[in-house]
Amino acid sequence: MTSGSAPETDAFMRLDKWLWHARFFKTRGGASTYTGAGNVRVNSVRQTRSSARIRVGDTLTFALHGHVRVIEIIALSVRRGPAVEARALYHDHEPPTNRPKTPAEAKPAQRAPGSGRPTKRERRAQDAFIDKGSF
Repeated sequence: MTSGSAPETDAFMRLDKWLWHARFFKTRGGASTYTGAGNVRVNSVRQTRSSARIRVGDTLTFALHGHVRVIEIIALSVRRGPAVEARALYHDHEPPTNRPKTPAEAKPAQRAPGSGRPTKRERRAQDAFIDKGSF
């Protein structure tokens, strides 16, 4: 038993509270709204109550940030601790992917040549064309 985890003998915890403790959501209210909408499955059964009881060994399946997460609960927490402590509460069964973690790490989109802001030469040619056409 690690520090900050609940005893493992028939212990249970609210689903929304555990998702908040495991840092999948920034607020408990956000976790409660998400689980209350029926977006989480516990052991392949859709849960529509945020007060659903979960235990060690349960498997959670839910879509978050554009991909499906499959999480196995390893421990129940007494408090919402730091991220390192939160990662010790679950085992992620999602296969590793090579997608960029943030938009800043993604490769910027390439522009077609000639698109975008005109060069000084192109701007002068454009101005000359417009000036000749006005009477």
